[in-house]
Amino acid sequence: MPNASTAKAPALCAAALLAVLLAAGPAIAQNFTEFRVPTSRSAPAYITLGPDGALWFTEIVGNKIGRITTTGKISETSIPTPSSQPYSIAAGSDGNVWFVEYAGNKIGRITPSGTITEFEIPAADSQPVAINAGPDDAMWFAELGTGKIGRITLDGVITEFPATSPASVRSPRGITIGPDGNLWSTIEARLAPNAVNIIARITPSGIITEFPVPTLNCSLASGILAGPDGALWFAEEAGNKIGRITVKGVITEFPLPTPNSLPRHFTAGTDAALWFTQRADRIGRITMSGAITEFAVPTANASPYGIATAPDGTIWFTEQASNKIGRLAPASAAKD
Repeated sequence: MPNASTAKAPALCAAALLAVLLAAGPAIAQNFTEFRVPTSRSAPAYITLGPDGALWFTEIVGNKIGRITTTGKISETSIPTPSSQPYSIAAGSDGNVWFVEYAGNKIGRITPSGTITEFEIPAADSQPVAINAGPDDAMWFAELGTGKIGRITLDGVITEFPATSPASVRSPRGITIGPDGNLWSTIEARLAPNAVNIIARITPSGIITEFPVPTLNCSLASGILAGPDGALWFAEEAGNKIGRITVKGVITEFPLPTPNSLPRHFTAGTDAALWFTQRADRIGRITMSGAITEFAVPTANASPYGIATAPDGTIWFTEQASNKIGRLAPASAAKD
């Protein structure tokens, strides 16, 4: 019969092992819910909170705009242009939802009742990849193919601005409104031998200022969003970091715990933190001091992509590979 000291040893070892595993891996949240998109292999991408309190999302392969209520009921609307590859989506100040058509070379608008209107982009093969509401009641978008920043009024008039000179080596990928009333964009510059990644500030009149990201070849994702701290936060896919830039251009970078996690897009939570997707089947949370927590998505190889926050504070995200919409309750968040 073992004595008391030897009997405690296995328990202590097990406790130590558990502590190591929890420190090394993502926090496992038990309050995920997943909803399958009706159209098979639709590849849901971006998602946004609509003016009706539902979540709206794009289906790249399905060529549809999806809508999911906070109870999980999904409806879909087909896009008039075939194989348009709808990508980014955002709510406008007009009570409608706007989206870009990467292959269709158009900007789309959908009403809460499901009526779609499309507007042709003047530049051929512009490859729009991101769209967001601006400070001027217009929608602003990034053109990956032409290196331009576009602006579309609520009645469909489009203006385009070169991202910088030379535009031929600039690839805008994301765009958002900053706390300073300007637009901010993530831009990749195709300059040999290294890819110089840039955060750009664009005034409503189209004047652009660039700020190089310290990490070379970090491959900026489309994800960029203003935080509650008055700075802009952005995702570095290849750099495996979350970046922060002040409105004056000072950049700080925070490495992610999981190697090769490929961070993508952000949403502002109701907990004064930002939440983001990681292609490595995780949802991340970062506080304004840079503390990061990760939560494993239940479905393996789900490839989380877009992310948004519902009025009740739940976090919603698309699972591009598993063809689902996920929901995460904020109770799983780490305390600051």
